[in-house]
Amino acid sequence: MLNIDLYLGMNSPIIAPSILAADFANLQRDVEMLNESQADWIHVDIMDGVFVPNISFGLPVCAAINKHATKPLDVHLMIEKPEKYLSAFRDEGAACISVHYEACNHLHRTLQEIKALDCKAGVAINPHTNVELLEDTINDIDFVCIMSVNPGFGGQTFIENTYKKVRQLKEIITANDAATQIEIDGGVNINNAPLLMEAGADILVAGSFVFKSAEPIKTIADLKAIG
Repeated sequence: MLNIDLYLGMNSPIIAPSILAADFANLQRDVEMLNESQADWIHVDIMDGVFVPNISFGLPVCAAINKHATKPLDVHLMIEKPEKYLSAFRDEGAACISVHYEACNHLHRTLQEIKALDCKAGVAINPHTNVELLEDTINDIDFVCIMSVNPGFGGQTFIENTYKKVRQLKEIITANDAATQIEIDGGVNINNAPLLMEAGADILVAGSFVFKSAEPIKTIADLKAIG
């Protein structure tokens, strides 16, 4: 597992292309492309068809990605009972693991379990979830993944209210003297990325915008240059 701390605290945004948008018939090729690019992390979406209305992939594909990746894996668990699978995903290469606020009955306990696995602990929130619900645990959260689309499918339209949520969350982080970073997942592109950074975002997840572009490596470089 790569040391995720090497990628934190940077002035430019952390870019985490979502492998969900890759060509699964050429997965190794696309992972190696990300290795050669300025991408910092590889975002891996795990969907169970229960918490979200879609099924993506599980442990075997995560392991296959890790086999070829030279960048840290940012594993986003969009699943019910995520606490049952934390150690398994760590064993398959996860450097950081995010669980959904909406799926955790005991969020603080789950965060501590992730940290005990020597992974960065993230909390993802759906578009309808108020960021104020994270205030009591903000000092235990390494990064908050704000969903800027409804989770489950790639290629959706960015939800404009996300900017407001980022600013509100940044205020909570500052008020509590927390080191929590803000990740944005869904509909990120070269037009909204500067506005997200201005609002307080630190980590940008981009799927279709990267993998459907004519020059993915240049697209990643363009996102990385935003600061």
